[in-house]
Amino acid sequence: MSEREIVKKYTKGDLTIIWKPKTCIHAGVCVKKLPNVYDPKARPWITPENAGVDELNAQIDACPSAALSYETQSKKAPEGTTIRITVKPNGPVLVHGTCELTHSNGSVETKERVTALCRCGASENKPFCDGAHNTIEFKG
Repeated sequence: MSEREIVKKYTKGDLTIIWKPKTCIHAGVCVKKLPNVYDPKARPWITPENAGVDELNAQIDACPSAALSYETQSKKAPEGTTIRITVKPNGPVLVHGTCELTHSNGSVETKERVTALCRCGASENKPFCDGAHNTIEFKG
């Protein structure tokens, strides 16, 4: 039985924040950057009215797994034209920008903004990182 992906949306005026929990690697960047907006113990856990749109966009752009993304009524979130790759210490490889990923079964997926790729081999969501490197204390 295939599992349906959960997608949650939170709106502040023209801005819609999109959260995909299955993609989240729980790096905590959102909570650290905007603790007045992101509170994992609260329901709802995202309160976008507690920050300005520019602050929200900047924080969402920093999400290492792209579990958080956004769109506006007037335009979609900007796409990068330059691909930048960052290897996180003891963590995933982050691909910043729009890229086309071809899976081992031949299916093609377009990823935008930031894509976190597993480096430790323990992810249950390969080739994507699911934060398992923290559990196995991966060093690299």
